Amino acid sequence: MTGNQIRLDKLFSNGGKAVVIAVDHGEFDGPLPGMVDLPEVVSRIYPGVSSILLSPGMLPHCGHAFNYKGAPMAMVRLNWSSHFCFHLGYNEAIGVQAISAADAQAAGAEIALVCLTLQTGSEARDAANVETFCRLVNEAKRLGMPVVGEYFPANSDKLTKQQMQDQVLRGCRIAAELGVDLIKTFYTQDFKAVTAACPVPILGLGAEKLPTQLQALELAENIVRDGGKGVVFGRNAIQVPDPTAFQAALCDVVQQGVSAAEAALRHTLAD
Repeated sequence: MTGNQIRLDKLFSNGGKAVVIAVDHGEFDGPLPGMVDLPEVVSRIYPGVSSILLSPGMLPHCGHAFNYKGAPMAMVRLNWSSHFCFHLGYNEAIGVQAISAADAQAAGAEIALVCLTLQTGSEARDAANVETFCRLVNEAKRLGMPVVGEYFPANSDKLTKQQMQDQVLRGCRIAAELGVDLIKTFYTQDFKAVTAACPVPILGLGAEKLPTQLQALELAENIVRDGGKGVVFGRNAIQVPDPTAFQAALCDVVQQGVSAAEAALRHTLAD
C-alpha cells in the first residue's frame, strides 16, 4: 500500500465520507468575520471532522489543531487564483503557485489542494492554468500526498444553473483525467450526473453563506444523497453562533446518515 493510499484511507476513515472545514479564506479576502484570530478559530473546530483546509502561511500558526492522536488531517492549498478575490474585482482567473508541494509537506501538510479553472476567456490562460495545476499535482503525488483538485469556474456568481452544471460536469472529469485523487466543487442542479461521470470521489462545497444552519445541513444531506463522498464547508461551518455544535451536526449528517432536521435538533442549533 502506498503512502498516498494510506492518507486517502485516513481521510475516508473506514470507507466513510469526509467532512472538511475550510478556513483558507484569508488568502483571498483578508480577515473575514469569524476568522480573524485563526489560531483561536481552529482550536474550536469539532475534533471529529476529517480535515481542515488552510492556506500555507497559516499552518505554522495553527499546528495545535493537528498535533495530537486522532486529529483532523492538514490540507493545504498550493496555488493562488485571482478569481477568488471577489472584492478586488478580478475576473481573469489567473492561477499561480503559492507554495511547492515539498514545502507544504515539510510544514506539516498531509493533503494538497490545487485549484483548476478553465473557460477563462483566454485559451492561453487556460493552458497556463492547466500547466500550473499539473505541475503541482504531479509533485504532490511523487511525495505520496493525496491531491484534491478543486474545480471552481470563473465568475461563478454570474453563471446560470445550466452553465454551472455544464462547467462542473466537464471540469471535474478533466481534473480527474489530469490525475487528482478527489475533487472539490459546487453542488449543481444535476449533481448525480457529475458524480456518475467522474471516477474519483467528489466533495461538495458549501459556497456562499446560507441564511440558516438547517439549510446548510440540508445542502450537505443533498450532496451525499446525490453521490458526493463528503463536503467542504467554510463560512457555513464557521460563521454560526456555535461552530463546534454545527460541525458536530454536519458530521452526523455526512458520516452517520442522520437527517438534517434530526441533526439540527440533536445539537440544538439556533440561528
